[in-house]
Amino acid sequence: MKNPHFQLKINLPIVLAVLASMAICTGGYAQNIAQWHGVNRDGQYNETSLLNKWKDGGPELLWATEGIGKGYAAPSVTRDKIFINGEIDTTSYLFAYDLKGKLLWKVANGKEFYGNGFSSQFPGARSTPTVVDNLVYSCSGKGRIICCDANTGTLKWSLDMVKDFDGYLTEFGNAESLLPDDNKVYCNPGGPTTKVAALDRFTGKTIWTSEAFKDTSSLCSPILINLPARKILVAFSRHYLFALDCKNGETLWKYELTGYEAEGDHCNTPVHYKGNIYFVSGDRTGQGAFRLELSPDGTGIREVWTNPQINNIFGNFIMLDDHLFTTIRGNYLKSLEINRGTVADSIKVSTGGLIFGDNKFICYGNNGDLSLITYDKGKMAVSSTFKVEKGTLQHFAHPVVANGIMYVRHGNVLMAYKIG
Repeated sequence: MKNPHFQLKINLPIVLAVLASMAICTGGYAQNIAQWHGVNRDGQYNETSLLNKWKDGGPELLWATEGIGKGYAAPSVTRDKIFINGEIDTTSYLFAYDLKGKLLWKVANGKEFYGNGFSSQFPGARSTPTVVDNLVYSCSGKGRIICCDANTGTLKWSLDMVKDFDGYLTEFGNAESLLPDDNKVYCNPGGPTTKVAALDRFTGKTIWTSEAFKDTSSLCSPILINLPARKILVAFSRHYLFALDCKNGETLWKYELTGYEAEGDHCNTPVHYKGNIYFVSGDRTGQGAFRLELSPDGTGIREVWTNPQINNIFGNFIMLDDHLFTTIRGNYLKSLEINRGTVADSIKVSTGGLIFGDNKFICYGNNGDLSLITYDKGKMAVSSTFKVEKGTLQHFAHPVVANGIMYVRHGNVLMAYKIG
C-alpha cells in the first residue's frame, strides 16, 4: 500500500504541546455543542451514577413519542431540548422536543431520501442534528442543509449540496452529521470540484472549498484534530481516509482503503487517540480495523497495523484505556490492544451501535436488543439486556445518554429511559 510516511524529528516544545493536547479529539470546543456521538464525536458521554443493572424488561420508560417519522438518525440533546431528524410523507423534518417529549416545533427540509433498488429498503433520515449555542444545523438524506434558531425553529439559511456545489449523492443518501468549528461548519458535497466546503455557520456563505482528490463521498461524519501546528479535518471519501488543513482546505495526506462491498461502506467516525487515528470499516476484504500514526504537525501518517478480522459497518467503536472496543459480525463485542491490534477480550453481544459512560458500555443491537455491559479492569460482562419493542423498521440508530436518561430511536418512535 502506498502511503505517505514522515520523518520524526524531536522538537521539545512541539512534543510538550502534543502531550498537552492528547485528550483533545475534535478541536477543544469553546461553544455549547450537542452533536453526533457526543461532544467529541468519540461515543463517550460524561455521565456518573448510572445504574449497574436494569430490570428484566428494561429500565423505566419515562415517555415515548411516535411523531418523528422514518429514519435512523440519532437525537442531539441539550440542557433543555432534544433535536432529531425524520421523514413524514416523503418530506424531511427537523424536530425540536422538550425533555419530556413534547413537540416544540418542526421545520421542513425538502424531500427526504428514499433510495432505489436495495437502498429503497432503508428510507428516511440519516443525519444527526448539530447544535451550537442557539443555532441548530440539519442535513437531509438528499443533501439539503438548514440552519435554524434552536428556540423558535426560525430558518436562518439553507443550501443544497447537490445543486449548489455540484455534489454527489451516494446510493444510500447523505448520512453526514455536520461538523462545527468556531465560526465555520463543514460539509461534504463529494462533487468533482467541491469535495469539502467550509461555510460561515451564521450565514451559510462559502469560506473555502476543496476538491481534495476528486473522490466521491462516503457516509462518514468527520472529526477535527487540534494540533500545535494546525487544525486538521479528517474525513472519508469512497476510496480514502484523508486530511485537510482547516485554514484553507489544503489536502495534507490520504490513506487508500482496499476493498469495499458497496458504495458508502465507510460509515464509522474515525477517532484521534494519543497521537494516532483509529478506524473500523465494514469491508470483508479491506483493512478492517486500523491504526495510523499521525505526524506531530498533521501533514503525514504511517500505517502501524491493520486487523482485517475486525469489521463493523456502522456501529462505531470506542477508544479507552489503550484498547479499541467494537462489535463485529457474528454478535461479539471485541477489545483490541492498540500496540499490535490483537484481540484482548471478547464477549457475546448483539452487533450494533456502541456508546460508553460511567464505566459502562451500552450496545443497541441491530436485532433490537439493548444491552448494558459493565467494564472493570479491562474486562467486560453483560449485565442486562432487553428487547426494544416499540418503533418501526431496522434498529440502526445509536443511543444517546444525557443527565441519566437514555434516548433510543427506533424508526418513528423516540423513547426516553431512566438509567441514572
